[in-house]
Amino acid sequence: MREITYREALREALREEMLRDETIILLGEDIGRHWHGAFKVTQGLAEEFGNDRVRDTPISENTIIGAAVGAAITGSRPVAEIMFGDLLTLAMDQILNQAAKLRYMFGGQVKVPVVVRAPFGAGVNVAAHHSQSLESLFLKPGLKIAVPSTPYDAKGLLKTAIRDDNPVMFFEHKLCYALKGHVPEENYTIPFGEASIKKEGEDVTIVATMYMVHKSITAAEELDKDGISAEVIDPRTLAPFDKETLLESVEKTGRLVIVEEATKTGGVGAEISAVVCEEAIWALDAPIRRVAAPDTPVPFSPTLEEFYLPNEKKIIDAVKEIVP
Repeated sequence: MREITYREALREALREEMLRDETIILLGEDIGRHWHGAFKVTQGLAEEFGNDRVRDTPISENTIIGAAVGAAITGSRPVAEIMFGDLLTLAMDQILNQAAKLRYMFGGQVKVPVVVRAPFGAGVNVAAHHSQSLESLFLKPGLKIAVPSTPYDAKGLLKTAIRDDNPVMFFEHKLCYALKGHVPEENYTIPFGEASIKKEGEDVTIVATMYMVHKSITAAEELDKDGISAEVIDPRTLAPFDKETLLESVEKTGRLVIVEEATKTGGVGAEISAVVCEEAIWALDAPIRRVAAPDTPVPFSPTLEEFYLPNEKKIIDAVKEIVP
């Protein structure tokens, strides 16, 4: 099977869906002919599909999402790109009070098939306003959330998101864009709510999201050398969330480590931990451990940023705290 980058996989998904359905439009800051998006995902699409379907917008995130919601409820299927995920905070009313609620408030008479793409994550030294992981802010009724970690998952999940009649928050980690992986040439989609077991194991379950999946796999391979067999699970979507795969794994291993790049307090890891405590606490042989960023803004200094981020050593240490 061929290998392409995460960035190329996203671009292929957009192109193939735009060829399939002429109601799909793209909009966002600098996504058109001159810049092709901050991370070059939309490169070549404006040239192929024209300015009517690949639209550069003003520097106004609230306007981008508002226009996308309006287009969605009147017959289009917009994919809105926000240059940095941190800037979604400037459009929270349009996301949480409009996109997420309109279908419910109109009794199902309207659909809101809008996808909001946004890069999250640190590791590229762009400081506190452009490095956050805010996915837990969007765990609200009416929104679906995809968090792909590999090129294969990125393409399949984006196709599913575009075809969905509900608003989907589609979060991409900046450090994933250059990663290569196997992606089939034939058309495929990945259902929401189905986790992927990236590595099987017997002694401990590691649940990780986005770029932390790769760090967790590396940590698990190091743990193998010490005789500790770790299972690595990538949820792939946070809403809907595949709790069945998680609970089956925890029942098998008896131990759980949750790894996320976001700050620890109020994060996705807390919700995952709660699910296990509420539905399978009897299966646990040790306390749950969470590996996350400290509750501070992301530092600009490369040295401090490296210290701030979860890494393989922190994951290994957490595992060894609970595996005898």
